[in-house]
Amino acid sequence: MVSPNPNDPQPLKYTMLGEDNSTTEEKLANYAGTVDWTYLRPHYQSGVLYFVDTVLKLAEVGCAFTENHKDRVEAWLKAGDIVKIVALHAEQWEKEGDKTEFEALVVSPFVLCRPV
Repeated sequence: MVSPNPNDPQPLKYTMLGEDNSTTEEKLANYAGTVDWTYLRPHYQSGVLYFVDTVLKLAEVGCAFTENHKDRVEAWLKAGDIVKIVALHAEQWEKEGDKTEFEALVVSPFVLCRPV
């Protein structure tokens, strides 16, 4: 077998969005991580930041948002398992600055989070 010449152009690797056979949770894992308040602040200011209670898996909630499981999301909101971040939360985290770390998941246009 001949080794490829590094100067030869490499073929493009692409698929149509959503055709990579990975699960929604696997795709969302690319948009999850640990961040501080300075990362979350702009999302709070634009009204798209939600707190997810520790009784729920962040990935499960992200999947429900992504797959438009409106009934599940509404039930979690009604139960208080998901809460839109309000000024009271933001003020506390502003005082703490970058001391508090959050587990966060971007499910555009929303960002889901909870303190670590």
